Amino acid sequence: METITIHKAKTQLSRLIERACKGEEIVIARGKQPVVKLVALPTAHPGKRTPGALKGKISYTADAFDPLTDREMKDLGFE
Repeated sequence: METITIHKAKTQLSRLIERACKGEEIVIARGKQPVVKLVALPTAHPGKRTPGALKGKISYTADAFDPLTDREMKDLGFE
């Protein structure tokens, strides 16, 4: 884990982000006092998407796509 100054972090932010994305942890210090740690966030979609993965897991009723009634429109705030 490398410690760098705020000034160096500002001038090399893109490179530091790339290093963090590769798993490195970087501590940023104000003078000699560490203040923050730069780490990558976990990815939102770690695996590949598979078409049809939810087939048979999602269902809806026959009237799901019928037009809304006046009362339903009002309840949703569309007067």
